[in-house]
Amino acid sequence: QGQLVESGGGLVQAGGSLRLSCAASGLNFRRYTMGWFRQAPGKEREFVAAIKWSGITDYLDSVKDRFTISRDDAKNTVYLQMNSLKPEDTAVYYCAARNSIVIMTKWTEYSYWGQGSQVTVSS
Repeated sequence: QGQLVESGGGLVQAGGSLRLSCAASGLNFRRYTMGWFRQAPGKEREFVAAIKWSGITDYLDSVKDRFTISRDDAKNTVYLQMNSLKPEDTAVYYCAARNSIVIMTKWTEYSYWGQGSQVTVSS
């Protein structure tokens, strides 16, 4: 019933920036933990960042100094600001929602998923 729609992916040179957006509908956005995951070809889906309704955040160690997750409850939207992008950040990025106050880093713990956004970082 819930739906997440992503936007903002694209091509960028190493060192550049992108901002991903994820608009939610059909769920009580303010009560959900929102997360971002990514999956490179042939790789397992991995946790990138998450944010609780209270604003508490968690990050993958390799991105925590470069990426920022935020949410705008008035717009039912979560964002991922990605700075200082590296080629190893290249992946399909997925927005996800979990109906819990506890942040989890396993993708199987999330109930709703966006369609995926391709992020490609060139050398």
